[in-house]
Amino acid sequence: MPEEKEFYMTEEGLQKLENELEYLKIERRQEVVERIKIARDFGDLSENSEYDAAKDEQAFVESRIVQVENMIRNAVIIQDENVSPDIVSLGRTITFQELPDGEEESYTIVGSAEADPFEGKISNDSPIAKSLLGHSIGEEVVVPTPAGEMNVKIINVE
Repeated sequence: MPEEKEFYMTEEGLQKLENELEYLKIERRQEVVERIKIARDFGDLSENSEYDAAKDEQAFVESRIVQVENMIRNAVIIQDENVSPDIVSLGRTITFQELPDGEEESYTIVGSAEADPFEGKISNDSPIAKSLLGHSIGEEVVVPTPAGEMNVKIINVE
């Protein structure tokens, strides 16, 4: 049996997944069952688009439940108390500046399970996070991007 992937996340990220799982199992599952019941009453199932849509939704909900359960089962909570506070590591917020004169940008490096660039959370698997991990405040780092290399300076680590 292949080894299951570990999902690095914060306590907050794990709590969000547990809340989603509870919602999917208790509310969404029941809503979909109700939709299927109502759609069945429309008659001939072979030409019943409402029934087909409800069954597709049921398949989606069930697969998301399996996916979330797997992520929770293989969650690894980010512990960074053993790492110097100046070092870029998982769970920390990094402020950097693109050189020579770019704007300062801040991102929190999280596991892929809770990455959300619109919330300022980038995956530890992203090129920028991979480049910054292990470096410290004041260091200049080269980040590979599709448009070529970008040079950044680490301004702060929180």
